Amino acid sequence: MLPLLRRFLSRTPARSGREQALASFNSRYESFKELLQANADLAGVLAALDAAQRGDKRMDVGQVRKNARRAVVFSERMATALNRLASGGQAALLQAVRALGARIEAELTQHAQGDVAQLVLSLDEVDASMAYSVGGKNANLGELRNMLSMPVPRGFAITIQAGNIFLLRTPGLFKSIYDLLRSVDPDKPEGIAAVSRQVEARILEAPMPPEVEQALLGAWDAAFAPDADAVAALRSSAIAEDGVQSFAGQYRSILGVTRQDLLTAFRRVMASLFSPRALAYRAGHGYALDATGMGLCCVEMVRAKAAGVAFSRHPVDLRSNCVVINGLWGLGEMVVDGSGTPDQWLVSRATGKIAKATIAHKEVRLRLSRTPGGLVESLLEPVPDALRDVPCLSDDQARALARMVLDLERHYQYPQDMEWAVDEDDQIVLLQTRPMGLDSTAELAVAPALGHLRPLLAGGDVAARGVGCGPVVPVAEGEDMTHFPEGAVMLLPHSSPNAMAAMRRAAAIVAETGSLTGHMASLCREFGVPTVMNLPGAVSLLTPGQVVTVDALSGRVYNGEVPELLPLRLVRPKSRADTPALMLLRRVTPYILPLHLVDPQAATFTPQHCTSLHDVMRYAHELSYSQMFQISDSVSEKDAGLACRLAAPLPLDLYIIDLGGGLRRAGRNAVTPEDVRSTPFHCLLGGMLNPAVQAHGPRPVNMRGFLSVVGQSVIGGNQETGSRFGQRSYAIVADRYLNFSSRVGYHYAIVDSWCGDTLSKNYIRFEFAGGAAGNVQRERRVRCIGLILQELGFTVNITGDRIRARFQKYPRHELCARLDQLGRLLIMTRQMDMLMVDEAAVQTYAANFLTGEYH
Repeated sequence: MLPLLRRFLSRTPARSGREQALASFNSRYESFKELLQANADLAGVLAALDAAQRGDKRMDVGQVRKNARRAVVFSERMATALNRLASGGQAALLQAVRALGARIEAELTQHAQGDVAQLVLSLDEVDASMAYSVGGKNANLGELRNMLSMPVPRGFAITIQAGNIFLLRTPGLFKSIYDLLRSVDPDKPEGIAAVSRQVEARILEAPMPPEVEQALLGAWDAAFAPDADAVAALRSSAIAEDGVQSFAGQYRSILGVTRQDLLTAFRRVMASLFSPRALAYRAGHGYALDATGMGLCCVEMVRAKAAGVAFSRHPVDLRSNCVVINGLWGLGEMVVDGSGTPDQWLVSRATGKIAKATIAHKEVRLRLSRTPGGLVESLLEPVPDALRDVPCLSDDQARALARMVLDLERHYQYPQDMEWAVDEDDQIVLLQTRPMGLDSTAELAVAPALGHLRPLLAGGDVAARGVGCGPVVPVAEGEDMTHFPEGAVMLLPHSSPNAMAAMRRAAAIVAETGSLTGHMASLCREFGVPTVMNLPGAVSLLTPGQVVTVDALSGRVYNGEVPELLPLRLVRPKSRADTPALMLLRRVTPYILPLHLVDPQAATFTPQHCTSLHDVMRYAHELSYSQMFQISDSVSEKDAGLACRLAAPLPLDLYIIDLGGGLRRAGRNAVTPEDVRSTPFHCLLGGMLNPAVQAHGPRPVNMRGFLSVVGQSVIGGNQETGSRFGQRSYAIVADRYLNFSSRVGYHYAIVDSWCGDTLSKNYIRFEFAGGAAGNVQRERRVRCIGLILQELGFTVNITGDRIRARFQKYPRHELCARLDQLGRLLIMTRQMDMLMVDEAAVQTYAANFLTGEYH
């Protein structure tokens, strides 16, 4: 009895040690699984926020807040899991996530509708998120001034609260307005006009509430003092104004306002809420006729030397890729209302160069002038003879305006219509910006006309909407894209964020495979590049230089130019109103969606350079691979008891550590290939055990290569790559995971893979190095392996006698096929170095392998 007790007690520490070691492996694997799942969850949230921002998905404010907070949670999970994988070595990433989360939370908890109680605000205090408190025009001017540091006039915002107090708290005023509006019949324009005149008269006669009067005059003094001669423009800034339903031209703007005129001008602009045009417009677009939500924008009038408008997209010619700038001498009203023929510049969006300038003959201009009675008005006067045929802008000013309006388009992520002026000191001042009205129905009109065309490729997934046309330029993984030509169609075997280097120059992108929620898809949408993914056979079917039209509306590629599609080549954002949800999105998405970390080899690929949650996602995902790749390095002799030996006809002493679901029956001393349940290991093992690669008798030996190996071993030449490894190989497995490490003789090979149903999680990482032969033969061997893997679709990097390769974000069946080939390759390459006697052998053995000639 005593001997049995001693034996039991002696086994307990060993069992405890094995359990601790297995728990350590399992902990790393669980962290890795958690990171991959959080990555997939975060990709879904980012895609949803991106779709909402672009108008493809509807969200209310509550949903925006919920999804933004979910993005923070998933990012923190990824950072926490990576930090555990790295044994605490990635704490800086957690700090970056928490800092971003704090900024996002600050934006989510402020600027809600109705949170501005003040009646007036300096433009220094206003931004785009406050549109439902100050109106669209004020919000945009504040955004330009405070967020983009663009030049705008001095001034202040009169909030919607001030207008509501005037209309709703002046005794009897709103009741009388409401009673009049109840009688309006939208189908009888003459009735609308009569009611409008009565409403306006009531408003102009109404007394001004004392708190509104004090607020307006105090804001004027704060904005313009001590300039007693200051002259301002008082413009409407209604809810939804300068949104896609812009109300442009429906409400009144009063120029030449002085301090003495301010209160009367305020009443006149408020009365324009009920002008005949405004009432008809609201009736036609489904807005309530008794709407009272109007802010006002009071800005100093620029004594304009010249003025006009700039469109970030051509408003008429959809085939154009130019910014359009129109301008005249004097004030810009003649450009806006179309009463004057302006100078026009077309500036290339791609290069910033002036493509065309058309200079008009300009006979009259509008100028500010003070009347004998002291009023300031805009008066029509002749243009001096010397200026009538002279451009109102210099080329430098035209290019600067083009840059500004493109910056605004990128910021608002919608084509912009921008009003500008040049003052008497030749300085550009921006007066307002609003989204352009684009025809979003044209694509539906041309779709039926394409029935007679047969596409080269069809059934692809649209990652970024639009149409592009140009010559095909194939781009290999890792290729230098510095010289990618402007206007070409980029052809990729697989999506890659590294394409960002040339993405802006591409007319469109076609990828054989890719994830719609991946990093590259996000970049394509951010840059507005029409992109179609998951078109198998595209690389072999499309030839370099072939002109194609990429229809990234229906996921097709056509040969040549398709005239019916070319008008749609510019991305057409969907019409959308500037809702509170969109305003909030614009505040938080700069901390969530942009991707800056695209090159893992760059010095800036660090936690400290993660300025968005997308950066965090990219960094954590990339680093997780390297952490798991090294998992086999932690296996030591003391862990041997965790493993069971694989009984199979392999030239390896192979042991398996099961992390869960990798073997049919875990805990036994020996298993057979039939016991393997791990998907990636099953596929790799299938290749290794394939009868075609199994040697049938002694392997042919090149004596010159064999003697070289013997010579190197005698003189120690093989020691440059490290000492001789142990003879034991390990496979650390789970149901969808494999880390296979073969360290035999003087070379090693590692295969690390996740193989499941979620495309964004799937990957294979492979590394091979060393050998007993000399440097030249070892380097030839890895070049031979590199040729084989490149042909199989791997991205390959070779340094000396070391090769690193990866294959990721492909469907499971594609990974299984590659793992089977890797298994065959592992058997064939063990002593290949002694066969690499000359350069011809590199090509010969690669070609033989790819055609199934293994002996």
